[in-house]
Amino acid sequence: MSMVHVLAVITAKPGKRAEVLANFNANVPAVHAEEGCVEYGAVIDCADASSFASAYGPDTFVVVEKWESLDHLKAHAAAPHMKAYAEKNKDLLADRKVHVMSSA
Repeated sequence: MSMVHVLAVITAKPGKRAEVLANFNANVPAVHAEEGCVEYGAVIDCADASSFASAYGPDTFVVVEKWESLDHLKAHAAAPHMKAYAEKNKDLLADRKVHVMSSA
């Protein structure tokens, strides 16, 4: 399989997004060091685009990821630092949707 793209829509409990993002950003260097990681970062709504774009809202962010292969993504999901990240955030999240995609 070729490169995979991941869009993970993460919604924190009200008022908890900053805390979840701080945990996310602390974990980014470990993810970037993983074999097969091409891109991994968080994005939030662009404030100046509200007149022509839909917004996720103040509690949501999207993780944009690219991996060399599905096997690399699977290894990432099982990595000890990802398990620790999930444990830190388990009581802070309201919803989490992960979309794994391939090039069209």
